[in-house]
Amino acid sequence: MSRFAMKTLCVLQHFEADYLGLMEDQFEGRNVGFRYCRPFTAGGSIPATAGDFDGLVVLGAGPLGVVSGNLLPSLGPELRLVQDFLARDLPVIGIGAGSCIVATACGGGTQEAPLRFVVETARRVDPAALGGHLPQSFPVAIYMRDRPVLPADARVFAIDAAGEPAVFQLRDNCFGFLGHPGIKSAMIEDLIMESEECPDRTAETLADLRVVQREIAAALGPLMIGLIESTHLMRPLP
Repeated sequence: MSRFAMKTLCVLQHFEADYLGLMEDQFEGRNVGFRYCRPFTAGGSIPATAGDFDGLVVLGAGPLGVVSGNLLPSLGPELRLVQDFLARDLPVIGIGAGSCIVATACGGGTQEAPLRFVVETARRVDPAALGGHLPQSFPVAIYMRDRPVLPADARVFAIDAAGEPAVFQLRDNCFGFLGHPGIKSAMIEDLIMESEECPDRTAETLADLRVVQREIAAALGPLMIGLIESTHLMRPLP
């Protein structure tokens, strides 16, 4: 039986309530550990380089924007850190505002868009997406401000109800998700309580999220298989 080397991810977190969620168990079950970096806490900071980490996850930023509204305070250092991981050919995963950050770091950009909270169905447009593991359709919960502008060489895996990219790949080892693949309704509830700004129809959308919570969890399994394979985070020991 093959044994796999332990890998450790750096996870940039912007709000206490917004964490890896259901993705934590998926990573841990595959011998992929993670360490949260919390620049919003007293004494918290952004690493200057990838250091000994094996990959990077940039989480959402709730009501904070990349080009509009109250801007993410740590944006500059985060962009530099993403670029350092990419220069070392280490995997980078951006979620929500994180997808805007990775798109910008890879030569695309970010377009101004209002804070929104929507639950809808994403549709796969690339049958080979994530090694063929990405479900044909799956629910996504998007809570963010602004939207990513993809560079010309981006590969779109899935689109949302409006036809905008919902899951995409940049370069060889960088992936973006508009909706958090491992979201829990309680995370959104806590995030709203932490924030001063609230999207329209929040109560109704939270109810919609609770309805599809099991479907989100079910879609996460194959999605994570494909993501782990595509990022090469599981490699046998020599």
